[in-house]
Amino acid sequence: MDPRDDLLKLDNQLCFAIVTAARNVVSIYRPVLEPLGLTHPQYLVMLALWESSPRSLGDLAAELAMEPATLSPIVKRLQAQGLVERLRRPDDERVLDITLTAAGRALRERALDVPGQIMARVGMTPDGVAAVRDGLAPFAGPRPAN
Repeated sequence: MDPRDDLLKLDNQLCFAIVTAARNVVSIYRPVLEPLGLTHPQYLVMLALWESSPRSLGDLAAELAMEPATLSPIVKRLQAQGLVERLRRPDDERVLDITLTAAGRALRERALDVPGQIMARVGMTPDGVAAVRDGLAPFAGPRPAN
């Protein structure tokens, strides 16, 4: 038996563990976000906007590591919910700015409980969450081509 055989077992694959974890994270967040009326992707958009608003669609897409074409329908749904507005810049109509509405800003107060609820559901502390997040950093950013 080749000693490298173990390296090809599914359960030993980092990629499999990350993909499985990503699916499970979304399902853990779902019941916590439902009372806020948000999906997981919408929550990520709102988190970015709570940090800085208004933001151009392009800047928001870059920060969220999404294509603008993927982000646009999410933002449109948030607008339909009255949480954000999409406005063309007067000085450059090619740029679409996304800004929070009063309702979008108010939702932040209710969202303050989300991280604690998630940590309770998975039995982790803030330090434990930070360790997992930091451990994933090499896989989260752009990688140079080899």
